[in-house]
Amino acid sequence: MNTKTAGYLILYGGFLIVIGLAGYLTNPEKAKTALMSGGTFGALSILWGVLGARGVRWSLWAAIVTTSFLALVFAWRATVGWLAVMDGKSEKLVAAVLITAMLAASALMLPCLLKARKPTDTPS
Repeated sequence: MNTKTAGYLILYGGFLIVIGLAGYLTNPEKAKTALMSGGTFGALSILWGVLGARGVRWSLWAAIVTTSFLALVFAWRATVGWLAVMDGKSEKLVAAVLITAMLAASALMLPCLLKARKPTDTPS
């Protein structure tokens, strides 16, 4: 993993932590999982980025698997959230927006990670 991709991964992890904290602060009684999951997966993404910047090869695959898993979960959760909003549950709007933001960040991060796994120069 090159240092640019590792840097993006660290930023992505920080973003997950911030959004998890924001989700928790909007509803501290019911959104403890937002804080735990944002913190846990944000910290993992930062760890993968730091390891990747240090040249640990397997960290790229760990980042791809983690980010793919998160993208699937965020797609599912965003769909559930937006369906609830369309069903008249306006209290779900903030959660739906935050989860959609995490989905968008994951969707942007995945191609960057997948591109990093391809060798830049091929032998002749």
